[in-house]
Amino acid sequence: MRTRHKARELAIQTLYALDFNHIMTKEHIPQHFSGITDAEYADLEEEVKLYAHYLVQGTIENLGQIDELISQFSLNRPLERIDIVDRNVLRISVYCLLYGDIHPHIIIDEAVKLSQDFSTEVNYKFINGMLDTMQKQLFPLKGKTEHDTTENL
Repeated sequence: MRTRHKARELAIQTLYALDFNHIMTKEHIPQHFSGITDAEYADLEEEVKLYAHYLVQGTIENLGQIDELISQFSLNRPLERIDIVDRNVLRISVYCLLYGDIHPHIIIDEAVKLSQDFSTEVNYKFINGMLDTMQKQLFPLKGKTEHDTTENL
């Protein structure tokens, strides 16, 4: 499985668990990821662990700004009414749009894939539309931009 995609999956699972338990604070970030055993954690590549921790910590540290942006662009659904999985897919994606070094189209594509893997069949359309609109309004692309290859996903 691709390294960054696996890291995003672990980050989504961890944020989901924190959000479900209403403990989205730095103090509650687990040392290991939610939903995996110690043996599974030990088998993970170091890059997967580092990138997943980066996503979880960065998302939680910037949660206020991220949630404000999601609320601003989610016109028909208040943040608390967005499915918990999709809410956290959006949070990681917005964090990456704000602070990451990955091309926005890759961020949106990964968000759609994660939503398809972990959420309902139709919610990926909501994620795609919202992130696409946000990217176009807040982070317009200037000319051709180099971006990650699919090997880094």
